[in-house]
Amino acid sequence: MRKERYPITLEDIRGHLEQHLGQAVRVRANRGRRRIVEREGTLEKTYPDLFLIRLGAKQHNRSISFTYSDVLTSDVEVTVCNEEGSEKLEFTAGS
Repeated sequence: MRKERYPITLEDIRGHLEQHLGQAVRVRANRGRRRIVEREGTLEKTYPDLFLIRLGAKQHNRSISFTYSDVLTSDVEVTVCNEEGSEKLEFTAGS
């Protein structure tokens, strides 16, 4: 597993996620009060304020959305899965 850190803004996060459209991803979201949600799906679409992940057949082919600020504040962790392995995307505010 390869880890990379990027100094980032919300627009940079969107741009980086757009590079992975159509790829398999694993998402780990902190939903508060010790509730952690983990899902696997395909990065389907990016919008100005949020991005969509299409879940698989096990999840009835539904979509879930997250905001870029969720990623920046580490409430949501995104791991891109490909042939070479997986890459956890970590972002930090500032330079």
